Amino acid sequence: MRVTVGITGASGVIYGIRALECLEAVEGIETHLILTDGAKTSIAVETDWNAAEIPKLADVNHRNDNLAASIASGSHLMDAMMVIPCSVKSLSGIANAYADNLLTRAADVMLKERRPLVLVVRETPLHKGHLDLMMRAADSGAIILPPVPAFYHNPRSIDDLVDHTVGKVFDLLGITHDLYRRWGERKKK
Repeated sequence: MRVTVGITGASGVIYGIRALECLEAVEGIETHLILTDGAKTSIAVETDWNAAEIPKLADVNHRNDNLAASIASGSHLMDAMMVIPCSVKSLSGIANAYADNLLTRAADVMLKERRPLVLVVRETPLHKGHLDLMMRAADSGAIILPPVPAFYHNPRSIDDLVDHTVGKVFDLLGITHDLYRRWGERKKK
């Protein structure tokens, strides 16, 4: 399976980093990373990671300004894409098919080729314009998955909440994981 991971500058870059860490451990998954300039800034502000370390978690790295990259073409077979987290700016570009960078172009390719695209939109509160953009992206085939915490799995840390969101994305893409306890499963002792 070949998965593109786009990380934007929205708050919550730890979701994308954690997704890459988990994907790295799954046999048979090739990851392609697009790390925006905004993401690099958010990584420095929100985490203990150095932005230069993040590309090492992916199999293939792409510059966001490289519209000639393989993943910018529908003939390059990618199985799925996640934008995690997805800024409203990136959401707007995707919803409006305004592909002025590789992240929005790769997402546009996923939509036009009818391949799974999960957008982990990270903004709150939402005004009508944000909701309209989410509706427009969903109408084009994107899956909108805001990182809304759940508590039925009895989270004990922020890491547990992050893993739950990453696990929900993996569920949508058919990636097997054990990142959180599912509804009805017994608590681990």
